[in-house]
Amino acid sequence: MVSKNVLIVESQNDKFFIENLLKHINKTAIIVENPICSIDDYECLEGLSLVKLKHKLTEIQTTIEKDDIQKLGIIVDADTQGVDQRLELVNQALIESGFDTEPLEFNSWRHCHQYDVDLSCHVLNYNGEGELETLLRAIKNQESSFADCLSAWEACLTSQGKVLSKKDFDKFWINIYQRYDNCSKNDKKQAGRKCSFEASMAKPIWDFEHPALSGLKNYLGTFN
Repeated sequence: MVSKNVLIVESQNDKFFIENLLKHINKTAIIVENPICSIDDYECLEGLSLVKLKHKLTEIQTTIEKDDIQKLGIIVDADTQGVDQRLELVNQALIESGFDTEPLEFNSWRHCHQYDVDLSCHVLNYNGEGELETLLRAIKNQESSFADCLSAWEACLTSQGKVLSKKDFDKFWINIYQRYDNCSKNDKKQAGRKCSFEASMAKPIWDFEHPALSGLKNYLGTFN
């Protein structure tokens, strides 16, 4: 049986992004000494909460030995809470779901003797906070007129006493950047498939060499 390295991610979009970043790193052998294609499975969380994370961790306990999982990584968004608070949440979930391990630190591995598995956590962030979409805005590398004009719309909302969270704005910005700035007229005829988040991850509209990805690349490189 071939051992597995598993990543738990928050959402399907995280999965698409990480998969394409892994392909990019593997192709160019950047940062990591060995290919990281051994990361061959993903457990996806649809939004982060202590309850959902505990459920996922409890669920995966039953497959660690059966699937010979050697390394289990957890990637979560910093959001507005920041890196330290997200790490606290992950550590709390690990304890309450029965993993006997020392508290995880950012990008560091701890061994859980109970399940004979190595555990780690990376918190997606841009300047200490934010989420995947915040990071994607930082690494976009194509013209973004449609998406940038959302700032005028946001200002209009503010003038009307309406509040849009930065998280929601960034998600909307990415959606417009993918669908209107970087999807051809022909592709828009099948927008659901060809202008989707999944499709956009395979397009050359992201700078996977951007310094904002250095920490994440370093983390993924530890799956040797």
